[in-house]
Amino acid sequence: MILSCQNINKAFVGNEVLVNASFHIEEKEKAAIVGINGAGKSTLLRIIMGELPCDSGTVTISRTKTVGYLAQHQSVLEEHTIYQELLSVKQDILDMEDALRALERSMKTASGEELETMMTRYSALSHEFEQKNGYAVKSEITGVLKGLGFEEEDFNRPTRELSGGQKTRVALGKLLLSRPDILILDEPTNHLDMASISWLETYLVNYSGAVLIVAHDRYFLDRVVTKIIEIENGHTTMFSGNYSAYAQKKALIRDAQMKAYLNQQREIRHQEAVIEKLRSFNREKSIRRAESREKMLNKIEVMDKPAEVHSQMQLTLEPECQSGNDVLSVRGLAKEYPNLPLFTDLTFDIRRGEKVAIIGNNGTGKTTILKIINGLVAQDAGEIRLGSNVKIAYYDQEHHVLHMEKTLFEEISDTYPNLDNTRIRNVLAAFLFTGDDVFKKISDLSGGERGRVSLAKLMLSEANFLILDEPTNHLDIVSKEILESALNSYTGTVLYVSHDRYFINRTATRILELTGQTLINYIGNYDYYLEKKDELTRIHLGSPDPVSQSAANQPLSEAKLDWKQQKEEQARLRKLQNDLARTEDEISRLEKREAEIDEWMTKEEIYTNVSECIKLNQEKEAISEKLLELMELWEKLSEAN
Repeated sequence: MILSCQNINKAFVGNEVLVNASFHIEEKEKAAIVGINGAGKSTLLRIIMGELPCDSGTVTISRTKTVGYLAQHQSVLEEHTIYQELLSVKQDILDMEDALRALERSMKTASGEELETMMTRYSALSHEFEQKNGYAVKSEITGVLKGLGFEEEDFNRPTRELSGGQKTRVALGKLLLSRPDILILDEPTNHLDMASISWLETYLVNYSGAVLIVAHDRYFLDRVVTKIIEIENGHTTMFSGNYSAYAQKKALIRDAQMKAYLNQQREIRHQEAVIEKLRSFNREKSIRRAESREKMLNKIEVMDKPAEVHSQMQLTLEPECQSGNDVLSVRGLAKEYPNLPLFTDLTFDIRRGEKVAIIGNNGTGKTTILKIINGLVAQDAGEIRLGSNVKIAYYDQEHHVLHMEKTLFEEISDTYPNLDNTRIRNVLAAFLFTGDDVFKKISDLSGGERGRVSLAKLMLSEANFLILDEPTNHLDIVSKEILESALNSYTGTVLYVSHDRYFINRTATRILELTGQTLINYIGNYDYYLEKKDELTRIHLGSPDPVSQSAANQPLSEAKLDWKQQKEEQARLRKLQNDLARTEDEISRLEKREAEIDEWMTKEEIYTNVSECIKLNQEKEAISEKLLELMELWEKLSEAN
């Protein structure tokens, strides 16, 4: 065991954040701490690192082990370049290399016993230098910097010129190069694009030490961790497995707790009814029996009602009116800034009901595409056409749609005057604004909080085409799941930019990857994208195939063929989805009719009428046979979908 926390308690102004929190981390174990925003995750990390005292409890770290910690906001030495800042981590190896070079120079003029002493020292130092991988230091630093999204031309940039997010990436690089026995990372995927997150996943999976992470990136957690430490209402619970395994186990536990609670409540109500009935008899024996039951009832340890994560926080999105089948048509779109060409000749269509994700590395122009569609930025070339009856709602990262002088409550109520107070508070609660938070002014909110208010407003709009720029930023996992559920049930059309791969996997029906100044189309979710990425990138960009160069020699014809195949596949999937929906509707209609027959058969005027009974029984048998056929059809369609 490398780290142990025992009975950690911490409260702020009467608010108990951690209550007897206990868990442990084994050597080489990869674990994550999860919980809603404000649950105490970062507080717990700061207590472990000794930056914040706990009220009671103990943190034990093995004496011989080293710890590395990445907070959400990091500082770096501003007089260094990016490369120098990472090189400083390897100062001991650099000193060793200097000592070796000095010995080499000295040995040229030494002789006799002095030379022998130098040679012995040189041999020992060379061995130690090799053991510490000294010959590969510079290539290791280059690999980490590139993995974290820095280009070689960035290496000599002074760190004082970097943004906060870039400084955090530099700090993460330094931490990884220092290779401590346990890495403690608070939101390490913030400020990283998809390629960098994927690189970090591989790095951490193969990391020789232990890792403890706080993150809201569920795809990342699924790939990296083997243990989940949940903080809920101040209490910690450990679950083995990745995030998906935890979510399944948590749902089963919550269901079991809710059933036990409801059963106990039912039994309590039954006993109370019996007691009341016995008292109503008003006889000595019945009153004594009532008192006896009451004593037994008072001894019951009443269960607390399990917290319902989605209670009163179910959001529904419904368009006010339906758009035409063709929602958006983009032809020959091009945009560049001085010394920064973004994209040329982008052409794509979006049809009603699609959920399309635009992905790509930072700086490729994803947000610019959304701004051009919304008329906020002018294109250099190309045409954008909206279909008939299309009504757009746009969520942008700058939050221009908010009024700084209003409170959160006023922002929602003024925009949607028909909503009652309860509905407004429920929507704001879904985005983590509760109690008196709703009366804060927009101007007093952080950037992340403003983003959540903008998203809440958008969720209430009745638009039929939602355009979203990084909608899951600053949301905790519960809020992300609420948003996913709302988008999946939304009958309109969605176009969004996101780095959240789990969110994309759950919501996207199509992915457009912006790479090499062009778009590559993937008809499927993120898992499908990963499966087809290498193949389609070779076809569209003419990249060399490691197995064969032939694909690179004919990208145009194969691209056209692939596009046709994808359109056919898209049409096939739409037909399957329509058939599936029709089958589900027919099953629902027949089950409803079957229930009606059962109800009719309980009525005296029916069960005493032989001919009517026979008629209804025959109809029910026919329905049962038809339902069996439809169920088999549904299974086939589900597997093919």
